[in-house]
Amino acid sequence: MFSLGGFSRGGEYEKKLWDVLIIGAGPAGFTAAIYAARFGLETLIISKDLGGNMALTDLIENYPGFPEGISGSELTNRMHEHVKRLGVDIIFDEVERIDPAECAYYEGPCKFTVKTKNSKEYRGKTIIIAVGASPRKLKVPGEEELTGKGVSYCATCDGPLFKGKKVIVVGGGNTALQEALYLKSIGVDVTLVHRRQKFRADKILQDRFKESGIPAILDTVVTEIIGKDKVEAVKLKNVKTGEEWEMKVDGVFIFIGYEPKTDFVKHLGITDDYGYIPVDMHMRTKVPGIFAAGDITNVFKQIAVAVGQGAIAANSAKEFLEKWGEKNGE
Repeated sequence: MFSLGGFSRGGEYEKKLWDVLIIGAGPAGFTAAIYAARFGLETLIISKDLGGNMALTDLIENYPGFPEGISGSELTNRMHEHVKRLGVDIIFDEVERIDPAECAYYEGPCKFTVKTKNSKEYRGKTIIIAVGASPRKLKVPGEEELTGKGVSYCATCDGPLFKGKKVIVVGGGNTALQEALYLKSIGVDVTLVHRRQKFRADKILQDRFKESGIPAILDTVVTEIIGKDKVEAVKLKNVKTGEEWEMKVDGVFIFIGYEPKTDFVKHLGITDDYGYIPVDMHMRTKVPGIFAAGDITNVFKQIAVAVGQGAIAANSAKEFLEKWGEKNGE
């Protein structure tokens, strides 16, 4: 185990009943931790990594205060340092289950038990879920087998390996266009493949993409990724004409949206049919004492939105604990 606020204290983390347990260390989780710490709440973050999807983004140009843009890794580091300065600890682990124990709904805080992949257990009076969402997959033959062998979901991570090589970027939203532009800027031969005729990206990105001269194959989907030990080609199909053909490529970068990472809380009945966690305006879920923030709530997936929701979730956790304290004369 590791700590953002200093060296790990081992079993002391597990023995303690925390005011707030935050699951996830992306923009929502970081912000929730900052606010919770400033409210004087005993706060612990549990996350398998730092920054989430934010850390994998090459350039962020729409976060207030950075008109020239900032890399996702740098913004992650700055949020990390902010949390660290406030003394909030983090455990690097993956949560597998949340169990509400010793719990009287609507009567006060549950003593939630959070169980992790490393067979650890942590207890909290309130929980803020901020795990974000994972890149959605194409679910075509060859994708799973060739992931890490030419199939990638992160241009910043893997792009430099394809300098001077030919790749396709799949998608038509902000991320797809932005990552295609990044790949070209580092010397990768890029073609974009999009299943629709029109892009869903912001106009400023569409204009920049058009100016870049990156070729785009529209109304087209990938039906198979071909290769034995590495990507060698893709099969494409025009969704309007039905025409099919094969295209030789060295890599496939997929940016077609995200899927929520909520299998570990489905037993609580707080997810919708798509796996997201519905919340009210106070970031409250169906279970009192459990809050959610960020991409996991199926809102407009932006760092600024996640940050705002993280702040609200922390404030709601504080108010929840204060009401319980008033009832018990604390």
